Amino acid sequence: MVPWLLLLLATLPVLGQDDLKPENILPGCPDIVSRAEWGALPSRCLKPLNLPVDFVVVSHTGGNPCLSPSDCEQQIRNIQVNDVHIQRLCDISYNFLIGEDGLIYEGRGWSTTGDHSDPAWNSISLGISFIGNFRNRPPAPRAIRAIQSLLRCGTVHGVLSSQYMIRPQQNVQIGAPPADALYGELRKLPHYRG
Repeated sequence: MVPWLLLLLATLPVLGQDDLKPENILPGCPDIVSRAEWGALPSRCLKPLNLPVDFVVVSHTGGNPCLSPSDCEQQIRNIQVNDVHIQRLCDISYNFLIGEDGLIYEGRGWSTTGDHSDPAWNSISLGISFIGNFRNRPPAPRAIRAIQSLLRCGTVHGVLSSQYMIRPQQNVQIGAPPADALYGELRKLPHYRG
């Protein structure tokens, strides 16, 4: 076979491969730290998310912020251990997490139903959580830019409907911790619906 043809065939996606995996994101989408990169436990989640979704539920994890990839990755591993071993969930609750290092971390990803809010909302939304406590202070601007990039990516790839709405977790789940400063920043986004 001609060498250039072998090279071309090697770059084509395999049939059935999920085009939304972080390593297959098309141009215009942000880099996403994969589960393998942050050291995730294997997922036992099987329920696919019916795409496109009309809602994005945004929350914060509470606790300390993370400003470096190593700190963020450790906190995400701690969250996953709590969710799996204490809360008895099939995996980490969120589809994605955002650190104040400006990076996006893959939780359950684009196509698996999360466990980030009330069950009725989980099946119709992506769950994105900012790492840290944002009740009294907003996240770093690079974290806000990260969610904007992630939302654009979701829209471009048909994961989010063109008319999706951003909803604060505290408005869709009883007892969710308030994150007033975070939601103050998200109100500036065009798809925010408090």
